[in-house]
Amino acid sequence: MCKRNMRLAAMVVGCILFSGCSQNSAEAKYDDTSPCSRDIFAMDTYMNLKVYGTNADKALSEAEERILTLEKELSVTSDTSDIYKLNDASGEPVQICDDAAFLIERSKEFGLTTSGCLDITVFPVLREWGFTTGEYSLPDKKRISELLEYVGFDRIQINDNTVQLPENVQIDLGAVTKGYTGDEVINILRSYNIKSGIISLGGNVQALGTKPDGKDWKVAVRDPFKTDTDMCIVEIADKAVITSGNYERFFIGEDGKRYCHIIDPKDGFPADNGFVSVTVIGENGLTCDALSTAVFVAGEEGAQEIIKSFPGYDFVIVSDKEKVFYTDGLTGHFQNTSTMDAEVMTFD
Repeated sequence: MCKRNMRLAAMVVGCILFSGCSQNSAEAKYDDTSPCSRDIFAMDTYMNLKVYGTNADKALSEAEERILTLEKELSVTSDTSDIYKLNDASGEPVQICDDAAFLIERSKEFGLTTSGCLDITVFPVLREWGFTTGEYSLPDKKRISELLEYVGFDRIQINDNTVQLPENVQIDLGAVTKGYTGDEVINILRSYNIKSGIISLGGNVQALGTKPDGKDWKVAVRDPFKTDTDMCIVEIADKAVITSGNYERFFIGEDGKRYCHIIDPKDGFPADNGFVSVTVIGENGLTCDALSTAVFVAGEEGAQEIIKSFPGYDFVIVSDKEKVFYTDGLTGHFQNTSTMDAEVMTFD
């Protein structure tokens, strides 16, 4: 039997550093100095939304409704979701909702720009390892080879909201859903003229504006080697901070080796390419989410090309040699709080 070690992303990916108590009274007045906070459990994780403004409570109610709607639409395990229906269609075309169609189209684009390091069709392989069921095991290599025959984002045919997957090809939008959800929440807050807020969707942190006092938000990123402590602090405004790491969801096999949930589409095994943690900072949460997975899979050999293709985004990467690298856009906004050496990335 394999020993399981699952960790909630909300506990290990990113910690928001702020102060201020929530007002829960129905008569409470929320303004630019009094935060309104909402705790939600959705998408199999704990979420917290904290905003400032006179319309804060209404904005958070709409945001919560939007989160729950996206969960129903995009869940890979719920038999009422569009993704489940698509995976169960046995090769027949399926009409899906706008959100699912948009994310599938964007995921195909990320597949191209990352040379296949992000591939949403790797779901059957992920399931074979037990990461969707909790029944972890080391799959037979022959079985992995068989499943890889059906992996390839280019197999997805999409025309507006009609999607067709060849038989035995299945998808999972887990690598992009929470990033997209964060973007949607931020858009709702802006529609209510909210100027300041910060949200944590299972550890995916996204900020709206600055703190009410005009200072940047400070977001702590977990140390992948000491997950009860922080590795660094980044200062942000109007940006997302999203991390993928081998410490988030993993199990220890009978061989004593750690196997994480991030699958390399090239060989069907958990990615083991020199990185243990990849954090992406940028204005678009969906892009940050996709890139954190893609760069983790790309590893030392392929990460440089991906990073250079997204100049508006910053990265913090921890190698398996216990060294921290960050892009120069974070200079002045990055504080190393770990015992590891940290240096600015250099490119050829």
